[in-house]
Amino acid sequence: MNDRPYHHGDLRRAILTAALDVIATDGPTGLSLRDLARRAGVSHAAPAHHFRDRTGLLTAIAAEGHGLLAAVLAETTDLREAGARYVRFAREHPAHFQVMFSPELLRADDLELTTARALSAAALTDAIATAPAPVPGGDGSDARSARIAVWSLAHGFATLLLGHNLDGLLGDEDPEEVFRALPMTLFPAA
Repeated sequence: MNDRPYHHGDLRRAILTAALDVIATDGPTGLSLRDLARRAGVSHAAPAHHFRDRTGLLTAIAAEGHGLLAAVLAETTDLREAGARYVRFAREHPAHFQVMFSPELLRADDLELTTARALSAAALTDAIATAPAPVPGGDGSDARSARIAVWSLAHGFATLLLGHNLDGLLGDEDPEEVFRALPMTLFPAA
């Protein structure tokens, strides 16, 4: 018999990964720390050492998601490309995306979350601020509103895409390529 205590390794990461899997299939309401502990092969109390409770776990997922999104958006200053990357992020990280924009599930005052949110907001703001005025022939006075519209378009497109509401309309087309064309349709100078 082995008298050494069981050591999981990176239990925090294991719980986060299992939680992301559950959220991707069942949504955040299907999440249970007890079930995640069972999946990780640890005691039912072990996840509480890292996340305190379900809200803490969801807050950690949202913070991680905002950090990932900030990194993806920081790689470009082109507004259309930033929007396409936003859509790609949602496709590649659907569980993060779902939790990030569900404030009722999170601890709004969590330092890790507020810091990560600030980073992703700054990356989005940079992409919006550096884009040329997307109003054809305009003097730029409506540029802020048009840029916000493009950002809203990316978030709405990603949300509809994840909900499979665009499946029939997109067919086999690459969603990122379809998105890149959308701002051109609405704002030809974007």
